[in-house]
Amino acid sequence: MFSGGLSVTLPSDSFSASEWKARCELAALYRLIAHFRMTDLIDTHISMALPDDPGHFLINRYGKVFDQMRASDLVRIDKFGHVKELRLEQSNVNAAGFVIHSAIHQARPDLKCIIHTHTPNGAGVSAQEDGLLPISQHALKFYGCLSYHDYEGIALRAEEKERLIADLGTNNAMILRNHGLLVGGRHVAHAFHEIYFLERACQIQIHALAGGRQLSYPPEDVRRRTAEQFQREEAEEIIQRAWTAALSLIADEKESYCS
Repeated sequence: MFSGGLSVTLPSDSFSASEWKARCELAALYRLIAHFRMTDLIDTHISMALPDDPGHFLINRYGKVFDQMRASDLVRIDKFGHVKELRLEQSNVNAAGFVIHSAIHQARPDLKCIIHTHTPNGAGVSAQEDGLLPISQHALKFYGCLSYHDYEGIALRAEEKERLIADLGTNNAMILRNHGLLVGGRHVAHAFHEIYFLERACQIQIHALAGGRQLSYPPEDVRRRTAEQFQREEAEEIIQRAWTAALSLIADEKESYCS
């Protein structure tokens, strides 16, 4: 898993070096989501598959605000939703978070980190019949590779998992209609890059529609070419550089989130 320049010191308790590194990366991601104002109080969630144990993943302890998240606050759960934490007497996990994230972790092992948000911009676009419009460079990153999932109520029913997985398909990003945004990434840096661009694309769309003027749409060939450009060979280096730059925004919090 890409470290993005995040060096960590292993604590003296029961974590392996690889798990502690994953915890620090995930805690940093939670704080960056807060930094960019993509939170919804204690709701929404981010998860990460454990590098040495793909049958388990980390998710937030329900009730902890994102800008205070620490590596030790993250809860290890298995694919059945069983909490595997011996350190915390109360390791509650958001039930909807389990349904959504466990479904994708099981079906898409290539997606190591999954982010779900309820931002005003993301939820706003999710409520628009036409979904994400191809009107900005940010939106064209997802042109032809963005999924949609119809709203079924709060995601508490296990039977919704099959439909979530089927709707996501082979894509890395999905709009949950009347709900919010969902992305996955090969590693934490990739997932952050996906949610940052998708959120920005939604924000641009909301602002563009609020202007009340006719929108400009790039030609079809330009849309497809732009989407391909986001997948070019040097894209991984750009993703990693962006993650390192984002970490610098919370560098003074490292001792706190990596604790």
